[in-house]
Amino acid sequence: MSKGAKSVFVFAIYLLLLGVTLLVIPNALLTLFAYPTTDEVWIRVAGMLLVMIAFYYIQAARNELIAFFRWTVYVRAAVILFFVAFVILGLARPILILFGAVDLLAALWTAMVLRSSRKA
Repeated sequence: MSKGAKSVFVFAIYLLLLGVTLLVIPNALLTLFAYPTTDEVWIRVAGMLLVMIAFYYIQAARNELIAFFRWTVYVRAAVILFFVAFVILGLARPILILFGAVDLLAALWTAMVLRSSRKA
């Protein structure tokens, strides 16, 4: 597995764990980050979507889909912009930025290994 694939695969595992948590025990995660608990289905829908996205990332990593790796850099880096906007607009608590930071750091990791492999 290339370094680019490994970076995407590791991010996929993060997404998978987060998604399964939101599917199975969403209120545990919400409480941990000081969000109100909920009985609404939407938190589980978000978890389901994360699990499905994780599947794409895992398959892309396993198949060395470098174009996909590049696409994810832009999208994952943009997540923090949305999360900061949500906080500024009063739609979310500042702790949400932590999740955006994970996406940004993972995107930077992928970008760096892709750039270094292109130079090599």
